[in-house]
Amino acid sequence: MKKSLIVLLCLTSLVAAEDVRQSILSNPHSPYYVDFSHYPKADPSLPVGVFDSGTGGLTVLNAIVEYDEHNNGSGAEGADGQPDFAREDMIYLADQANMPYGNYPGVGKTDLLLEHILKCAQFLLGSHYYGDAPRGDKKPVKVMVIACNTATAYGKASIEDMLQQAPSDLKVIGVIDAGSRAALASFKPDEDGSIGIFATAGTVASNGYVRSIEKLRQQLGYTGELQIYGQGGVGLAESIDEEPDFVDHKARAVRKNYRGPSPEKALMPFYGFDQADGKMLCEGDCLQLNASENYARYHIVSLVEQLRKAPGAKPLKALILGCTHYPYVQKTIAQVLDELRGQERYQGLIADQVVLIDPSVNTARELYTYLHDFRLQNQNGSLDNSEFFISVPNPEVKGVQLEANGGRFTYDYKYGRTAGQDLAYVRNTPFSKANISEDVAARLRSQIPAVYRLIHLFDERNPKTAYLKAEQKL
Repeated sequence: MKKSLIVLLCLTSLVAAEDVRQSILSNPHSPYYVDFSHYPKADPSLPVGVFDSGTGGLTVLNAIVEYDEHNNGSGAEGADGQPDFAREDMIYLADQANMPYGNYPGVGKTDLLLEHILKCAQFLLGSHYYGDAPRGDKKPVKVMVIACNTATAYGKASIEDMLQQAPSDLKVIGVIDAGSRAALASFKPDEDGSIGIFATAGTVASNGYVRSIEKLRQQLGYTGELQIYGQGGVGLAESIDEEPDFVDHKARAVRKNYRGPSPEKALMPFYGFDQADGKMLCEGDCLQLNASENYARYHIVSLVEQLRKAPGAKPLKALILGCTHYPYVQKTIAQVLDELRGQERYQGLIADQVVLIDPSVNTARELYTYLHDFRLQNQNGSLDNSEFFISVPNPEVKGVQLEANGGRFTYDYKYGRTAGQDLAYVRNTPFSKANISEDVAARLRSQIPAVYRLIHLFDERNPKTAYLKAEQKL
């Protein structure tokens, strides 16, 4: 390994008080520098880059992998039984160590959030990662997909601005406009109704979806009264990714370190919580959620309560799943809406059919259109060559604080950091089972099998990652 590469990848480097964007653009001594003067342009053989704050974005990647709306031979519209991206290589990054992104705005750390987002973009643009040692053989990408609603809301414009300064014409695709278009497609142009935005607290607070829907509504000539209600799903993404401050499957009594929401006792008949096997922790008036399905139930009831309390509320007809983790509990969400529709308390507030909008398919469609129109479709690659990376805490950073098991940042440390100081909090390393729980691995295997297969193939090519070695080969 060349000494210069080791220096470049020194993950304890300090780039004190320097804007990350400028580190990427103009500081050759920074571990985040990208030499745009030699960046390959209009190269169809390069991979498609996708990043998210965790494993939730794998649902977006799965939609891309399974997307089939064209004939692969002629390009004509119409499915042909072969994935449209069958010949594309993908590179995916899960910024698991810094997730969930949706909590940073609530603690006044949007600058730190933007730093994380820009570093994810830099990873896809760059060639470096941390394997068994620092390495520099990752391919740069030809297009970037932000498979995270919060990252799209808070960082897409900054990434585009950075690329313009580079200068680079690399395309950045986010999930918010895709979800907004799909939600509007659920309505006739003159139809009244309500759209629910079910997303992280950060995404809801950004008003990204509200602005996008309003802009598209005017562009497309919608004249009906469309009301928008946002519900921040505090703790849901965290519970899906098994964050210990939000869910602990071994717990059978209320926990001091619980950071999830507190259900209202008056609404207990409507939540319909599953209280078996410690999925609810109760002690007197203290109620704690301890399963992702119960988090979903809590938040859907809270959303419909907003409509109930709003004068002149129109029936909920479309619900945008504005976090990439939420499709994992889509069946629960649909079930709760069906249950509430039959309750007298919520009569007239829920349409007979509520369209659940997963922006992933629309994102895949936008990606396909871009690659086709700009002649960037790979004719010689293969999805089987896709690569997967995940961020893990860097123990060499001075003062880093980890949970007792050593695998995650403590909550207070994660959200207590200051932007512009130690920029190398994490190492981006090949996706490894050592960094996710058995429950998460089982969820990936059962719910997104196409991507799970690709992760397995990547593991076979990277034996040192030790991912899924105990699993039966697919």
